[in-house]
Amino acid sequence: MTVQPAAIRVLCVDDHPAMREGVAAYIRAAGDMQMVAEAVTGQEAIEQYRVYQPDVTLMDLRLPDISGLDALLAIRREFSEARIIMLTTFDGDADIRRCLESGAQAYLLKTMPRAEILETIRKVHQGKRYVPPEVAAQLAQHLGQAPLSRREIEVVQKIAEGNRNIDIATSLFISEETVKGHIKHIMEKLEASDRTEAVAIAVRRGIIRL
Repeated sequence: MTVQPAAIRVLCVDDHPAMREGVAAYIRAAGDMQMVAEAVTGQEAIEQYRVYQPDVTLMDLRLPDISGLDALLAIRREFSEARIIMLTTFDGDADIRRCLESGAQAYLLKTMPRAEILETIRKVHQGKRYVPPEVAAQLAQHLGQAPLSRREIEVVQKIAEGNRNIDIATSLFISEETVKGHIKHIMEKLEASDRTEAVAIAVRRGIIRL
């Protein structure tokens, strides 16, 4: 008698009910998978993971409390073998790089075909990593460019929040001249012509959040 392999047990983390329902529907239809749990927030994702310890987790990047990246890091601190796929609308290279470097096995966009998402779940369950061509292209576009330092990210975030140089200097306990130096480097690294364009590029690439 042929023994059927156990279904791949999936946890879906997303704060949009329609998305969770859609994922549940095509996982049921796949035949070799089972949705064992759902979560709406990052904290709930951590708790549900502890309870169910799924084979594969689908994790959105933007959640109501902590980010999907923070939830991923928390889960992998407790369960180093956790297999997590980021499934999100955010395609900025900084988001992609941070998630993959933090241990995500795959990074998918919600616009991708259902068949590709299901096949990625199977690949990750087998221990493989997967980056689809359109995601890899985003990474390749900025390959070799110097990343912003942590301080430069803080400065461009402050600019995005509407702060003047003097305000940034005060809040970060640095001189105004140092702030100007950081802004110069930010614009060079992002190839921006002014502060507004630098903020727009940083948001688009996922370097900062508004």
